[in-house]
Amino acid sequence: MLVLEFLENTETMSREAMQRGDRLDDAAAAIRQLHQGPAFRDPFDMFAIQRGYREVCRERGFALPDRYDEFEPKVRRLEQAMRLNPEALVPCNNDLLAENFLWDGTRFRLIDWEYSGMNEASFELGNVWSESDLSLAQLEQLVATYWGAATPAKIARARMWGLMSKYGWTLWGVIQHNLSDIDFDFWEWLMDKHDRATLEFDGLDFDRLVTDIESDVA
Repeated sequence: MLVLEFLENTETMSREAMQRGDRLDDAAAAIRQLHQGPAFRDPFDMFAIQRGYREVCRERGFALPDRYDEFEPKVRRLEQAMRLNPEALVPCNNDLLAENFLWDGTRFRLIDWEYSGMNEASFELGNVWSESDLSLAQLEQLVATYWGAATPAKIARARMWGLMSKYGWTLWGVIQHNLSDIDFDFWEWLMDKHDRATLEFDGLDFDRLVTDIESDVA
């Protein structure tokens, strides 16, 4: 173990604590500070990662949640839209569940860098929204605080990255459910991701959000 710094008297956030909403501006500030830092070595592309996880599940014969593959055409359409006018890649944590935010009394410190890599800022914002199951109003607050304005295109991009995060991490959960010896209910965990992703794929907003992304020429 290599200890670089020991943080005393910190508060580990939870979904419930993040959902209060009183520290979302601080979360956006911590994320922006990270994104302004030096580049990481490797890229992080959730579309490619999801395809890789799907291949592992196919090769191993792992059972997937009902309807998982049904959404593949929508995912490919979303990927095409995201590739039209991509954001510049910045150093991202890529796994900002609530518990990876530590409050030191004045600001957030971010931990757990296993999945860190170069990615779009909007993925980070959407991932925070997804992992803490925040409201759409809270996502808009995160986007506005980070970018200075919450345009329809930026909101759509963050929201759809949040959806892609749920869709991709669902397969990570499938793999862990089948291979991990950790005493944890990975199936319950992945079904939470899958069920919330399903609601968004089936929702009336999906086509509009993809169109908002496609129309962003900034």
